[in-house]
Amino acid sequence: MPGLADLNLQNLLCDIDADGIATVTLNRPAKRNALNAATIEELVALFSALPSSGVRAVVLRAEGPHFCAGLDLVEHGQSERSPAEFMRLCLRWHEAFTKIEYGGVPVIAALKGAVVGGGLELASSVHIRVMDETTYFGLPEGQRGLFTGGGATIRVPALIGRARMVDMMLTGRLYSGDEAVAVGLAQYRVKDSEAKAYELARACAQNTPLSNFAICSAISHMQNMSGLDAAYAEAMVAGIVNTQDAAKGRLDAFAKGTGVKIKPA
Repeated sequence: MPGLADLNLQNLLCDIDADGIATVTLNRPAKRNALNAATIEELVALFSALPSSGVRAVVLRAEGPHFCAGLDLVEHGQSERSPAEFMRLCLRWHEAFTKIEYGGVPVIAALKGAVVGGGLELASSVHIRVMDETTYFGLPEGQRGLFTGGGATIRVPALIGRARMVDMMLTGRLYSGDEAVAVGLAQYRVKDSEAKAYELARACAQNTPLSNFAICSAISHMQNMSGLDAAYAEAMVAGIVNTQDAAKGRLDAFAKGTGVKIKPA
């Protein structure tokens, strides 16, 4: 599998700081960071390589005033793909977003401006979403004569419920502000989404890598299981994570009263 140094990124930027925090930037601002086929392939390659690179957390951000306007409709219109070709493209979108959701490394999205269509599909695959005052969410596929193809029917209802997603697609309803947080499209609403995303990434990076791996992969897997199977899987994961050597010092500190206190700010 290619490593980070082997990647030739054109539509994404990637930088890793000394603390192991990776910054992944959507870098097509003239297109409102719309996702073309090449960008999807870069996401697949990058999020295949990041988990084994030693990064502790990822901040996903965007150049320009908008996070992501979704599918590159110009490319789509000009490509004249057959149904089979477009189905294969959709499966690559699924591959990219599955790498993000199940990769085992916390991914925090710094949202701004448009988070619509495939942009919402991308945002819904990360673990924490931080929006600023300019952010708005939409699924305009119904108005474009389209249907979602990048996992919205799986992830968006898990965040906001089936009825709200259907409403967004049928009517073009947008969510923003406190309402977006209330329905579950973002966990945080702040003035500076990037600053908050980095704050959260550094907090996540303080956890043990194995705990983060379990949180950022096992929970999603368990949602796809029956209740009985999920309970068994949870016990298995807990057996591995809760007996790891890396946790022993933290547990000793807790027992001695010297560990970090869990209390309101």
